[in-house]
Amino acid sequence: MPALKKTVLTVLSAALLSVSAVCPAGAADKDKTEDKLPKPTGPMSTVGGARLGEIGTQVELGPGAPVLPKGLSARSWIVADAENGQVLASHNAHWRLPPASTLKMLFADTVLPALQPKTMTHLVTEDELADIGEGSSLVGVKEDHSYTVHDLWLGVFLRSGNDAVHVLSEMYGGVPATVAAMQRHAEELQALDTTVVSPDGYDAPHQVSSAYDLTLFARSGMQKADFREYAATATAKFPGEQKKGKKRKSFEIQNTNRLITGDIGVDPYQGIAGVKNGYTTHAGNTFTGIAERDGKVLLVTVMNPSAEESHAVYKEAANLLDWGFSAEGKVTPVGELVPPKSAVAAKGSEPAAGADKAEKEKHAAAATAAAPAGSGGAWTALSVVGGVPGASPPPSLTSTPSPSTAPFSSPVTFSSPLLGVAVQAAQTRRSFALKLIQRRSAMGTPKAPYMLLEATSRI
Repeated sequence: MPALKKTVLTVLSAALLSVSAVCPAGAADKDKTEDKLPKPTGPMSTVGGARLGEIGTQVELGPGAPVLPKGLSARSWIVADAENGQVLASHNAHWRLPPASTLKMLFADTVLPALQPKTMTHLVTEDELADIGEGSSLVGVKEDHSYTVHDLWLGVFLRSGNDAVHVLSEMYGGVPATVAAMQRHAEELQALDTTVVSPDGYDAPHQVSSAYDLTLFARSGMQKADFREYAATATAKFPGEQKKGKKRKSFEIQNTNRLITGDIGVDPYQGIAGVKNGYTTHAGNTFTGIAERDGKVLLVTVMNPSAEESHAVYKEAANLLDWGFSAEGKVTPVGELVPPKSAVAAKGSEPAAGADKAEKEKHAAAATAAAPAGSGGAWTALSVVGGVPGASPPPSLTSTPSPSTAPFSSPVTFSSPLLGVAVQAAQTRRSFALKLIQRRSAMGTPKAPYMLLEATSRI
């Protein structure tokens, strides 16, 4: 009997060891599955708050708050209140990723105020179109043809035309000067994740931004009347080819932001007022949008969804906006959108909340002067000339900045008549867009041609 008991105990011990070994294995398998999901490989910035530098989803739900939307597949995203700057929720907000054409928001916020008046015309040369990246999205700018600044900005915002970006860059002082000004302006906005290599967002080594930074660019740009107008425009006329002996005709261009214009499988979003979408091979689909509902204005940025469904970037952005409007006042903010350095300097405080010593030292040389006396702590104009407060205009420019660059304060007020007009205009386009989509479907038109601009663009 003692020998039998010993044998039984040995068998039981072996069985228990077997069970204890199986459990961790199951947990390990689960961890391996999670490890397959894209995630940052190194530490992220904590600008805007420590939570924003943590890997994964950051949200603090309160009583009655809705849960986050299911099926979010983006590598990085953020939802924030555009007015008070509170970040309602985020996912890898500071992950440095290729931005694609959403970087054009920084381009416009930097360059648009300096190229005034909008009626100024420019004769395009062959050299200005020579260095556009292969496969770039184009609006149709032609050499030896004249365009107004207004025409070119429509090409940038609606068709994400890299040809228009390069021409405007040359008007500003050249591509290198434009890239340098964009970098300085990014640093002024405390967008420290961003490295600018090309003004159009075309894939380039080391060119990166983040969902956090892109949201800062949109928030800054939307302070400017011209920026708001272009970002909310659904369709426009663009000058065509000038044929000898004939009157120059124009053709219609449509905004590639599907939350404005809609498409098969995605409806225009109620309350949308811009801002910019993008796509490249390395960046995937990227999008930053702003929308208003019941007096609340939210910003959302979504970067590189892995979902294979059509228009995933717009659907995830729309779902996050819906969540944000429902969750407003029911969640504890996980961070904030920081003000520009000039505003911080005017208040006599430190740079961005959470910015570590290395980041502060790295960008100290680019810090700008404090706001002018009498500003009362208001944010100084974010692109006084060429995107940097106090900077001199490029040698080729003598025009004055647009009145739309008037100082603004923090919290930012977006409930201006101009934003209201943008939202209202987007609403009135909704029924037309839906009818157009329904007509396409009824005609049996394949979906692919209507996605061509987004699917083939390298913006």
